Amino acid sequence: MASARAAVLRDCPGQLEIEEIDIDLPDPKEVLIRTAASGLCHSDLHFIEGKYTPPLPHVLGHEVAGVVEAVGSDVTYVKPGDHVVGCLSVFCGECGYCVTGRPYLCRSTSVKRVPGSKPRISSGGVELYQSGQLGGFAEMLLVHEHAIVRIDPEMPLDRAALLGCGTITGVGAVFNTAKVTPGSTVAVIGCGGVGLNVIQGAAIAGASRVIAVDLLASKLELAGRFGATETVDASQVDAVEAVREITDGGVEFAFEAIGLRTTAEQAFEMLTRGGTATVIGLIPAGERVSLLASELWMAEKRLQGSSMGSNRFRHDIPRLVDLYLGGRLNLDDLISARITLDEVNDGFSRLKSGAVARSVIKFEG
Repeated sequence: MASARAAVLRDCPGQLEIEEIDIDLPDPKEVLIRTAASGLCHSDLHFIEGKYTPPLPHVLGHEVAGVVEAVGSDVTYVKPGDHVVGCLSVFCGECGYCVTGRPYLCRSTSVKRVPGSKPRISSGGVELYQSGQLGGFAEMLLVHEHAIVRIDPEMPLDRAALLGCGTITGVGAVFNTAKVTPGSTVAVIGCGGVGLNVIQGAAIAGASRVIAVDLLASKLELAGRFGATETVDASQVDAVEAVREITDGGVEFAFEAIGLRTTAEQAFEMLTRGGTATVIGLIPAGERVSLLASELWMAEKRLQGSSMGSNRFRHDIPRLVDLYLGGRLNLDDLISARITLDEVNDGFSRLKSGAVARSVIKFEG
């Protein structure tokens, strides 16, 4: 058994508490990882604020990269010393979703320890739950081997961490879910970490116009560095009308990257005939989205969701690494601050204020 420092959520809503936790030895299909970096995501903030209630006590963090420390007896995919990225789209490889090419929809419990067995991580003998079966706000991780992907060791690990959630969610929504085509028109509502990745994904896909929509001028300025061709300050104008005016009728693809009912409805309203709106943001539980039913059949508009960018992460993340190393994927400008584990609560305060795109915890060693 090993021990490590971690940020634990014990009350919801609440603050994260830095404490020492116990980490078990790897089971046959598990991998022990020394954490190098972990990103602060809005999904974590939703749990801290109580918008979603996770099981408690809980180690948050699911946007993580590190180096393999040890492997279970049946693990063949990685070995100690390998660089890896974690992804919360943990897949079993055997269910109907996995075998039909949709591992991001897998919900099999076979990748968890059997109920009643010793927990992977604990504190004072009490099980700690792992966010996304990862628990990235800890100095070490113990995860199922299907929660990680091996990457090129040339990839900087603080930037690699972003690939496991924010980047794969945004770029994947463009490539995999919506399948944006060259020359098409795109609008992106929300220019946080995920929205910026949607913007650069659309630019890489060859969209002719990529319109960034946000309430903050600082985020709209940043959007230009990721490929936005036009911006709309939704604090000053009606965003739907502005997008329609820019494109002479609406866009072919719209993306909602905030997580609000109203912005999901706006994404649908921004569409031209035959357009597709993709909702990425986590809309609060129980909320319903309203739209004109006639637009579905008369104008053949579509509203769809995207779960983690419809990813096949062991296929997609190495390609994103190649795009970054080739200078085509911008991850450097996504990181607004590098912080320590002890600064995690301050990091979430800055994230809530909208002042940062992504803060990344850098672990020692």
